[in-house]
Amino acid sequence: MTVSADQLPAAEVAPATASNAAWYTAGMTVLIVAVLIGASIGPAGPPWWQVPLELLNRLPLISFDSGVSDAEWNIVWRIRMPRVVLGGLVGGMLSIAGASYQGVFRNPLVDPYLLGAAAGAGLGATLALTSGRSITTSLPIDLVPMAAFIVALLTVSVTYAVGASFGGRRSGVTLILAGVAVVSFATALQTLILQRNLELVREVFQWILGTLAGATWADVRLVLPYVVVSCIVLMLHRRHLDVFRVGDVEAATLGVSVARTRLVIVIAATLGTAAVVSVSGLIGFVGLVVPHVVRLVAGAGYRRLLPLSLMFGAAFLILADVVGRTISSPAETPIGVVTALIGAPFFIYLLRTRKVTL
Repeated sequence: MTVSADQLPAAEVAPATASNAAWYTAGMTVLIVAVLIGASIGPAGPPWWQVPLELLNRLPLISFDSGVSDAEWNIVWRIRMPRVVLGGLVGGMLSIAGASYQGVFRNPLVDPYLLGAAAGAGLGATLALTSGRSITTSLPIDLVPMAAFIVALLTVSVTYAVGASFGGRRSGVTLILAGVAVVSFATALQTLILQRNLELVREVFQWILGTLAGATWADVRLVLPYVVVSCIVLMLHRRHLDVFRVGDVEAATLGVSVARTRLVIVIAATLGTAAVVSVSGLIGFVGLVVPHVVRLVAGAGYRRLLPLSLMFGAAFLILADVVGRTISSPAETPIGVVTALIGAPFFIYLLRTRKVTL
């Protein structure tokens, strides 16, 4: 008899409700604190302690004098807040996508860029920068993020098509190997283009390192629909990711359509990843380190892991951006450099001291 995923013992797929509530409260608290820190710190604007007061003052039915002038508030709302919100969207999406990829492929070392989203985005941005931004004057959006988004999706589509043609629908290992090949090809093509356009190397390199500088509310509105849709789909498949932990064959006996479910999860994670990478550049280690930290402290069940990865990933990238803004002020350190400096040693430490489990 076929058993559905919903019939699994509750202890195997989800923690106690009270424990979940405590962890979700902790995640939201950390995220709110990160948002307040990100909005309060900057080279210009009001003193840091006045920003939380003014944000409170902006709530309905609350009115008092926080001491923040209109000009200072414009700095907070139009310059700092879009950057903070976009950082939260990018960090949260990369983290939940990384956790989903690790679950669907049953490999703790994969990240959201596994199937070529990063390599494709880099190639798309390089093509856009090479063609020249002058052609974007008649377009409603910047060509660079649009090209990065489209080529990232195309690259992952090619990876999945190649992997599926050799049995990748039945085995995630084939898809991983196809991703390695396609990433290498896209990277080589990008290198060839840059070798013929050396004057653009610096600009492309800055994009590849990742940045949230210059973020606007338009950028937030651009990626928000993709992030919301992707996160909803991934959240709805939390129980399936728990079933994937026992293996593809066992998951199929439990009533899960392995090929279809894997495809849906990959599409959702890739869509959100491509969207955020197109506006932030390539920010590494977020989707790799944050899910592992959450597993260590909160458990490996995906019904808890995905929402906590979303919240802690958003908080992590917001705080990493604050570090990048202040560590070498008035200059900025690329946020991709900050996440790598924090993430790489910490991930090595995790591998050295703990047994990584899914």
